[in-house]
Amino acid sequence: MTDLNLSHESATGAVGHPFGALREQLRDAADVFATDPGAVPAILSGMVDDVDRALREELEIFPVCHHSPASALAMVRRLKEKQPKVIYLELCEDLRPLLDELRNCRLPVALQAFASEIDGFPPAWAPLSVVAPITEASAEYQAIAYALETPGVELVLVDRSTDHVFQWEPRQPAGDTPPDPATADGGDRTGQDTGQDEAALHGDAVGIEIGDLRPRFAELERHLLHHGKVRHWSEWWDQYVEQPLVGADYDTYRQVMVMIGSLFRRLRPDPRGRDTRDEDRERYMWTRIREHLAESEADPAHCMYVCGAFHAASRVEQFGLGASAEPFPITPRSASRWMYGLIPSSHSAIEAQFGLAPGAVSIAAATWSKALKRGGDTPYRLKGQQSSGTKRTGKKPGRGKATPTGAAPQAPEAVTDRLSGFLGSPPALDGLDEAELLGWCVDIVRLARRNGYLSSTADAIAVFETSILLAGMRGRARPTPYDFEDAAVTCIEKDSVPGRRDVRRLCEILLGGDRIGTVGYDSLPPLARDVLDRLEPLGLNLSARTNQRALLDLDAEPQLRPCSDLLWILRRLLGDVARPIMGSRRLGERSIQESWDLAIGRNQRALVELGYEGVTIEQVLEQRLRRDAWAPEATAAAVLESVEEALLYLGSPRLADDLGNRAVELLTSERTVDGAPRVLRQMRRLLAHYRATEPELPRWCEAFVTAGYAHYCTLLPTAFTDEDTGVRQVAAMLGFLFGMESFALSLGCDHSQLELAVRQCHPETADKMALLWAATTHLGLTTRDELRSRCDELLANPLVVPAFPRYLSGFLQALEPVPSLAPFVVELMSKAFARLPDSVLLPWLPGLITTLRAEAAEMVPLLVREAGRTFPGALSAVDGWVPPWSSRPSRSSSDGDSGTAPGAVSGPAAAAAELLTAHPESCDAVAGLLGCDGEWRTDGPAGGGAKASREVDTLLTGHPDTAEAVARLLAPQPVG
Repeated sequence: MTDLNLSHESATGAVGHPFGALREQLRDAADVFATDPGAVPAILSGMVDDVDRALREELEIFPVCHHSPASALAMVRRLKEKQPKVIYLELCEDLRPLLDELRNCRLPVALQAFASEIDGFPPAWAPLSVVAPITEASAEYQAIAYALETPGVELVLVDRSTDHVFQWEPRQPAGDTPPDPATADGGDRTGQDTGQDEAALHGDAVGIEIGDLRPRFAELERHLLHHGKVRHWSEWWDQYVEQPLVGADYDTYRQVMVMIGSLFRRLRPDPRGRDTRDEDRERYMWTRIREHLAESEADPAHCMYVCGAFHAASRVEQFGLGASAEPFPITPRSASRWMYGLIPSSHSAIEAQFGLAPGAVSIAAATWSKALKRGGDTPYRLKGQQSSGTKRTGKKPGRGKATPTGAAPQAPEAVTDRLSGFLGSPPALDGLDEAELLGWCVDIVRLARRNGYLSSTADAIAVFETSILLAGMRGRARPTPYDFEDAAVTCIEKDSVPGRRDVRRLCEILLGGDRIGTVGYDSLPPLARDVLDRLEPLGLNLSARTNQRALLDLDAEPQLRPCSDLLWILRRLLGDVARPIMGSRRLGERSIQESWDLAIGRNQRALVELGYEGVTIEQVLEQRLRRDAWAPEATAAAVLESVEEALLYLGSPRLADDLGNRAVELLTSERTVDGAPRVLRQMRRLLAHYRATEPELPRWCEAFVTAGYAHYCTLLPTAFTDEDTGVRQVAAMLGFLFGMESFALSLGCDHSQLELAVRQCHPETADKMALLWAATTHLGLTTRDELRSRCDELLANPLVVPAFPRYLSGFLQALEPVPSLAPFVVELMSKAFARLPDSVLLPWLPGLITTLRAEAAEMVPLLVREAGRTFPGALSAVDGWVPPWSSRPSRSSSDGDSGTAPGAVSGPAAAAAELLTAHPESCDAVAGLLGCDGEWRTDGPAGGGAKASREVDTLLTGHPDTAEAVARLLAPQPVG
């Protein structure tokens, strides 16, 4: 209906219409060149109607393009001419309080809205984050600076709130897929995978930009790039829009920008989806404008509406102050808890977020500086704001000296056609500025040599000539920075990049560099300011973007211990923002000296977002520990780690007790034992800490041990037979049961529960079978000799030999619950290496090495110590060394067949006996100190053993009471 009305108006009002002649020219051209007699004339005439409609609106509409120097220059000139009292700005309305904090920052920075506690959105979307970058070479910043520095001027943000940005996002059927910001408000979501820290300053936030002007019709963009002989849309825009409009008058600027917005609005492949949300945004903004005008009773002639050129050509029914349509219904915001702040931004971050060509924003900043110098314009700037590096003119920056008065508004000027002259005349081409181009060529060669390129004066000449050649091929007399970049890459970057920076990156540095903003101290959240204040005793410049090295001698300067505590918490929350070079923090340990690499200035955004969660860093850590402990996916092992962190970083027994009780609840509710190794490791560490520092153990420790003992006894038979449960997990369960058994029995647990659980285990795999044999040996259900006999039978059975390495792997894991089995494991490994064939042994060795490497802290030291006691310590003794297990008699052999007399001593014990017999002085001295009288025996070991046996028999026969009492205790009790 709107299109029909516009067509009717254009048809009836061609006579005397300011754009009537242009409309007729466009229709005639469409009739000549267009193949479709209806579509092209309608589009062209509709563009003219959109321009006429926007310029005839009572409220002055200022169309802009984001980060455009032409828009910024036109804004500066128009503000000084009109001096409006009210400025309506296309920006999220809830970001208004942040604008006053811009004076404490160095641009570019980004306004951010952040919500970690969401309500009404899919949980997978959390956390929600929206950023709106601000640069000095932008029309929105000039409007903000004018409004904030000029008394009596009101700045009103009229775009939807950040909460509505996500409310209007389409939901997936499952509701669990995050929104695609590439289709939201012209913004993009950029993550940490850009390859550069500066390009990732915005994180994964949704970007909000004022004035997104880019064709949404892919074929149109490809056509423009091809015929414009450029590689990227940013380059086409700079050549055909920015440069012609930099020196244009205000009326020409407005008409051209609205026409471009109308063209891109009409040439779209699908009017639904994103375009529907854009129209809703326009309804929202016009509704807010009407509401404010009704409340403030402001004169529209003293107001200005700053919006993107796309929205200036709007055709919604609420467009204009004279529209008769009903106000757009605005839904209430959700209950999500939004936090607001400023984060540092950079040119590369803006380019990555909004899909601009690398270096586009830096080139725009250079164009802005050059235009200011050429035209003598004085930009607006917030008082007290740090310089962002833009070169200034000789005049002082504008700070609102021209105060709006209450005089009657001037009559609106008649709309005149400036489009015909602009479109009908060729652009004024700038002449070649040889001095500027020569300076670029000399500087790029100097930069290239500093970065490892073998460039010379000849390369500078080649870059100069190639730049002019490329500009001529692309239809321009003056080489642009894009032409210079292509020429430098062609002439200097031959085959490879010798350093970290390629030539294109060097060109970006030369033409302005990647400026990185900084949020001032006064604009930081309370938490960030508290962190900087508490680290002030270090005497470092923590706002610098370079790494700062902090050296802490905690014994000589004990006043630095609070700084050390804070740095360890920062390490826990922000990772490599605070990286320890020397020093560690564990339970029961405190460093004497520490060395840190601090990158707080380079990671200011992370510190700012941390400030959204609390007032102090200790509060944030406690909240995260509690949140993780009560999360649906929390496990007992993870909560035990949180208990350790609460003791390490916060020193809070109350929090540790709360988390410990939560760990008890989670342990009893778990139905798997995947976290058993972590549970065992954490519980051992915590018990050792409490026993060393506290007079008694906390109640939750006793509850955890008793609950864990019963829990693991119940799950043990199932774990032995479950294929999904690894041998490492079963070994950890046994380690908990055996290691905590004495403590659990003292708390009232029953040993028979463990024994019954072990008897009920019937594993099917070789490694778990070996683990069960080790457990029964520890409980006394199997003797060591019986275990040795079983393993010897396995080695003697050719059918079992291929699987024997798995038995050995089980025995290795058994060292966790049964460390006393180490001598037997050394013996068994020695036998395996001696008897197993290479075809079995060699494929198993990588698995053995992997197991030992994964458990090196627990297994390898134990095995090495036992091997050191067993094997000879000198190379000369290896040939004559006899393994201890080789001379050990079998239980089934008789004394006469064993080859060794009963009571005889062999192996290392025999050598010790011979040494003591040959040198009895030491033993005599010890006997004298103890008051013992005795004589050295001269008979052999066998005779001495027989004599001792007869003496024992005589003693027991003469005093039988003790032996009879022991017999009664050991006799089985009748059941009944």
